[in-house]
Amino acid sequence: MSRKNDYSKKILKILGEKPAIPVSSVKEKNPKENYALTRSIKNLIESGCIEMLRSDNQNYLKLTKKGKSKLNSLKLEGEDALVSTSWDGYWRIIILDIPEERKSEREALRYLLKKANFICIKNTVWISPYPYENLFTNIKKDLGLETELMIIVTDKLDPETNSAFLNCISKTSSL
Repeated sequence: MSRKNDYSKKILKILGEKPAIPVSSVKEKNPKENYALTRSIKNLIESGCIEMLRSDNQNYLKLTKKGKSKLNSLKLEGEDALVSTSWDGYWRIIILDIPEERKSEREALRYLLKKANFICIKNTVWISPYPYENLFTNIKKDLGLETELMIIVTDKLDPETNSAFLNCISKTSSL
């Protein structure tokens, strides 16, 4: 992984914890580090992940909706992923009903669902044994999807469906 991506991840993670931060709080003492951080900030602004808020005294960075989606995607990756990948006996079922005019949001959510190892049952219904319901509850709130995204957590599936999904998921991961 490139250092530029490391800086971008660092900035997104910091912004994920606060509504906005002063640009000066991200800067390092090393001039080479500052250059890389400045480039990462510029790239994140250009990609629409963060925005610069200007005031008389200081400039601030703020996470955008696209940045929140990117941060959520990062939370699903790597060894520092925030969610356990061992099954606790509950199924997470997510039902999406996002209209065509919001296709980019729908595609972003599908991407996140795939990254979280959800399996698409039907075009709008996804299932997973992993405890990602809190992450998707936050995504639901952040993107204002109160009526378009439904999250169901259950330990009840009919035996055939339960067995079929366990087999399918065990082939793709270490359940």
